[in-house]
Amino acid sequence: MLTVEHLIAGAGPPPADAPPAVVVDGKPPSAVLIPISPGPDGPEILFTRRAWHMRNHTGEVSFPGGRLEPDDPDLMTTALRETEEEIGVDRSLITVAGEITRLTTVSSPAYIVPFVGHLAERPSTTINPGEVDDVLHVPVAELLDPDIYRQELWHRDGQAMEITFFELIGDTLWGATARMVRDLLERATTTS
Repeated sequence: MLTVEHLIAGAGPPPADAPPAVVVDGKPPSAVLIPISPGPDGPEILFTRRAWHMRNHTGEVSFPGGRLEPDDPDLMTTALRETEEEIGVDRSLITVAGEITRLTTVSSPAYIVPFVGHLAERPSTTINPGEVDDVLHVPVAELLDPDIYRQELWHRDGQAMEITFFELIGDTLWGATARMVRDLLERATTTS
């Protein structure tokens, strides 16, 4: 069984060949936090469901995060600030282990740096209804169930893309967030 330690072991500094955080389509880079904590059924990952009135990615399961703001000294600060703003988790309770593979999204182009954060216990949350509809604490054991995982081949602008899905209990996790989860789980199972 994977532990919290296995999950954070794969995170680290960006590799030397990692592309720098870049502006995509005139938009500054973004950062998300992958919050990991112990739960009643083993380690769990905290997700948010984006508010239903949002313009982009309405109601989708995602990680807390957002775009780099002018007052943010770096993208790790962005991820922690957004987590505090969206779900009320005090950034001082989060230990950032590092990051996983950076990526560029397809549907609404954005460059994203995913940071992995550890909390000593399941955090209490206060939802910002302007951005978040719900918080989901998903056991890693559920994410590792091969029956909930699938990939589909989609075509866009003449290019084929593999799209990752996790069919959670009551929700579908897909797209960039699912790619990040897959990356994290592959790293964790390699180090365990």
